[in-house]
Amino acid sequence: MVSAPAPRSLVEVRLLDGPNLYFPRPAAKLTLDLSELIDLSDTAARDLGTELGLGRPRPGAAGTVFRQRFSIRLLTQIVRRIANAGGVTRLAVRTRTGQSVYELVVAFPWHNAGRAEALAYGLARVLDTVAAGPEAVADMITAEGAALATAPLGSAPTLIRPRIPVVAITGTNGKTTTARMIGHVARRAGKLVGWSSTDGVYIDGELVEAGDFSGPSGAGRVLRDPGVELAVTETARGGILRRGVGVAYNDVSVVTNISADHLGLGGIDTLDQLAEVKAVITKITKPDGWCVLNADDPRTFAMRLGTKAQTWAFTRDPDSPSGRSVLNEGGRVTTLLDGWVCVLRPGADPLQVVEAINVPMTLAGLSRVNVENVLAVTSATLALGFSVQQVADGLRTFDPNEYNPGRMNIWTVPITGGTISVVIDLAHNEAGLEALLEIMNGIRPQHSRLLLGVGTAGDRADDVFVRLGEIAALGADVLEIVHKQNYLRGRSVDQINELISEGAAHAGMEIQATHDSELGGLISLVGQARDGDVVAIMTHQDRELLEQWLLDHGASRDSADALRTKVLKQI
Repeated sequence: MVSAPAPRSLVEVRLLDGPNLYFPRPAAKLTLDLSELIDLSDTAARDLGTELGLGRPRPGAAGTVFRQRFSIRLLTQIVRRIANAGGVTRLAVRTRTGQSVYELVVAFPWHNAGRAEALAYGLARVLDTVAAGPEAVADMITAEGAALATAPLGSAPTLIRPRIPVVAITGTNGKTTTARMIGHVARRAGKLVGWSSTDGVYIDGELVEAGDFSGPSGAGRVLRDPGVELAVTETARGGILRRGVGVAYNDVSVVTNISADHLGLGGIDTLDQLAEVKAVITKITKPDGWCVLNADDPRTFAMRLGTKAQTWAFTRDPDSPSGRSVLNEGGRVTTLLDGWVCVLRPGADPLQVVEAINVPMTLAGLSRVNVENVLAVTSATLALGFSVQQVADGLRTFDPNEYNPGRMNIWTVPITGGTISVVIDLAHNEAGLEALLEIMNGIRPQHSRLLLGVGTAGDRADDVFVRLGEIAALGADVLEIVHKQNYLRGRSVDQINELISEGAAHAGMEIQATHDSELGGLISLVGQARDGDVVAIMTHQDRELLEQWLLDHGASRDSADALRTKVLKQI
């Protein structure tokens, strides 16, 4: 480890242990403060560029994006000169602009932690000297190169090279449901499956470690178990950004969709940037493996262009232009034909797998989102080598209430004068809320009401809370806010109330009440419900408390048959 005081220009050094946003292998990521370089006079910046061999540099005016672009070229040159002086040749360097012209991310591959840190700190120390002139910079490059040559090697990356098949799953919504379903299909087929997700690490269906394990530590926990025959790894954007993907490669990658979630965090401000992060798992799919991609989502579908693997698309539209493109390129497409989940292959008749209405996870065919998840699971499990019969069996026997807790769980609750439906779901963003409202509308009898408890974690931008309020108010008849006290993440309850209420007001609705817990919201809404009404809670924290309260009040989980009856009554 480097023990000297951190250079002024260094904001952060992070060693990513696995494939990441910058490289398909371990990389060092430096966040640098460019203030001194950005604010140099035009003459001083030009002289510095000339000294370092940039030809006829045009550094642009101080404080501008033109100077920032000049700085990218200059720092890339400095990194390589330090590396060359230290005995490292042909070093790949990539950069990414930060939140302002004064911030830059520089990344390069690493094999030894000690030398990677020496190069990172050396670059920052050189950057600290730019105001002293070209000669001082050249001398510092020489000194840092000598220090790099004698730096201790340090530890190697902890990257795992899997001994068993791996399926990696990412996307904005549906990751956990898809992972659970793939694991279920494989277990029904006789495989000992390990999977990691936002809920924890499971080995052969048993929870062995609770918590959010959608990063590299979850994948490592699964792959180090000697009995596991198939690894199913849920891969979230946070883990990719903070540590990289936990495995060197996968056999099948699945990307469910790309929609707004956690934008504005970790330097990811746009959907295109979010897609760039999620695409990391497709870039490390084996060339003879399959990338399972949502053909109805342009950002997801475009990921086929950045991988050497084969493309297996899924779409609800059998005549999708995207699907036709995949077939023309020799890939495969999973879609719906006459109510059947089918696989289309070049030069072959459709392969029928299972009727969608017989898959409980589709909620009797009602849930568009879950139909897409089923298409993705079908694609991934067939790509892994399971038979059509094994896949169909797994899909038919996956009971959402038993195997997918907290995701579109539907209950029947007795009340005075009749019964109501209650939906418990981890809807945590705009797309999730729209899917929840779709389900609520699909099971409510004519003239009944929708009563909704809306809320999400605090680490979202202001406009997300406003938009949640708008969507909820447009879709529900009664609207109350339910807070997640353990997930405020720096926001106050009053801030969240104000933003969601602002969104609801845009749609002409007033929030009826706010609650410090999800359970408080459930009790309030059920207490107002009349026969046939549908109540839903966006849950993140109190799922077990909600379920226990429902059981204590005589509620029953809807079976697949019961749910089908509710849906068909409304058609």
